[in-house]
Amino acid sequence: MRRKGREIALQILYQKDVAGVSTEEAIENYKQHFNVTNSKEAFKFGEELVRGVGENLKFIDEVIQKYAPSWPIERMNITDRNILRLAVYEMFFRPDIPEVVSINEAVELAKLYGTDDSPAFINGVLDGIYKKELKKRA
Repeated sequence: MRRKGREIALQILYQKDVAGVSTEEAIENYKQHFNVTNSKEAFKFGEELVRGVGENLKFIDEVIQKYAPSWPIERMNITDRNILRLAVYEMFFRPDIPEVVSINEAVELAKLYGTDDSPAFINGVLDGIYKKELKKRA
């Protein structure tokens, strides 16, 4: 259920990025074009992630930029950028989700939706964030 929710969140964030629409509009567009009645729990989780990313976007992007200095956020592959945003949001703001789960799920999303280089790139960035920012607080 949570993996499906992450996929939904990724699709909504991708739409926001490409179309330049608001969070509300992207969520409504998703609901109009996809059947969410079969996966209400997954959609609810995905929506929580999207809203959380939106509310903390400045912080999230700063963290990503710190650990991927050669890749300006605006020049990153759209899919990779949004997978990273989801994972960083979970790692910093969702104590109910272990960081290693967030990293593993992000790598799995990258395998499904990213390029051949995406899983390694995403794993490297998130691993650095985890080891330098979060492991010490565990």
